Amino acid sequence: MTLLIFIGTLAATLMTGVPVAFALLICAAAMGYALGLFDPQIITQRMIVGANSFPLLAIPFFLLAGELMNAGGMSRRIIRFAMAFVGHLRGGLGVVAIFAAVILASLSGSAAADTAALISILLPMMRESGHDEARAVGLMASGGVIAPIIPPSIAYIIFGVATDLSISQLFMAGIVPGVLMGVGALTAWIIVARRENVAALPRQGWRERAKVTRSAIWSLGMPVIILGGIRFGIVTPTEAAVIAAVYAIFVGMVIHRELSVRQLFEAFRSAALTTAVVMMLAAAALATGWFISVADLSGIVLDLVRPLAEHPTLLLLVVMAVVLIIGTMLDMGPTILILAPVLLPVVTKAGIDPIYFGVLFVINTAIGLVTPPVGIVLSVSAGVSNVPLHRVAKGAAPFILAQVIVLLLLVLFPQLVLGPLQWLR
Repeated sequence: MTLLIFIGTLAATLMTGVPVAFALLICAAAMGYALGLFDPQIITQRMIVGANSFPLLAIPFFLLAGELMNAGGMSRRIIRFAMAFVGHLRGGLGVVAIFAAVILASLSGSAAADTAALISILLPMMRESGHDEARAVGLMASGGVIAPIIPPSIAYIIFGVATDLSISQLFMAGIVPGVLMGVGALTAWIIVARRENVAALPRQGWRERAKVTRSAIWSLGMPVIILGGIRFGIVTPTEAAVIAAVYAIFVGMVIHRELSVRQLFEAFRSAALTTAVVMMLAAAALATGWFISVADLSGIVLDLVRPLAEHPTLLLLVVMAVVLIIGTMLDMGPTILILAPVLLPVVTKAGIDPIYFGVLFVINTAIGLVTPPVGIVLSVSAGVSNVPLHRVAKGAAPFILAQVIVLLLLVLFPQLVLGPLQWLR
């Protein structure tokens, strides 16, 4: 009965247009009433306790680092670096887009910011070269969603807080799958780009490559500092986020001298607004999560899927299919906060590694960012490129398919995630 109340209340509120955070609070109140625990003080207390989390402090700083990186010229230098080394390959600008997307993902963790940076710089060049603009935008949108998979990733922070898993281990486990997602999108691009017969960019000489590398060296240093510090236990993810923000300010204002005081203020303002939304959502979801734990919804779900529990791979395939469908209708944050606390105990009892599941879950929800009808990254792509949303969705279809295939391979071959994780641990 409690499970039906949870699903029914949440579905009804979301379908009537209630903001996700308030829908979760209504859901918490309904579950509290059903359990005989309804008390506004309980909900308020759980919201405060949920938001009062040291790991969540990483979110505003990583968001700020992403804003500063774009404003301070770091993104542009990364894209130029990619063009110098891979722009001469067949379908060169598309190869540049994916290559740059993977590097940018290791800097900001923001799918929307990375996608906007890629489109604003590369789309005019791809149009001029004769590439189909909808397909080009779709490629860069699918490249942008690699950002939540490769650390530093806000999605892993939210997942770790919601499920009490190690954020550092989630970061380390996401590196190889993120690169594989890039390989999947790149493979699809190479296949579809053959039909366009567009000439590649001229090969850059090593002198030019050295010049571009020197220009991008400070940008390339950020992931080394962040991931190296976390890998060797020097800093926590939250401390790494602070270092990333300070580093971005230093590089933008002192090294590149492209970050003005006004841009700095705008970056702080934008990061603060986004943080407020995320933190409100996290507080509401963690309050609901307390009632989920009290009602033992995970145990109820486990009873429903018990026949599948003896076949972990089959169970994981079913769970991934459900998350993929829900991810097309909800944004990444709500999907993680609502489903992760319920599903993680179910798959863990079936013998599935929780860190491995966390990576697959985040990959799944990242794909949802570029699928209609919600698709936040699709909307950003259409807005930045001035290409109609339906054309962007159609252009992104082959790359989404390729990334779904990569997700399927990760489900069928867990060692693609667990093998590198054992070494990185």
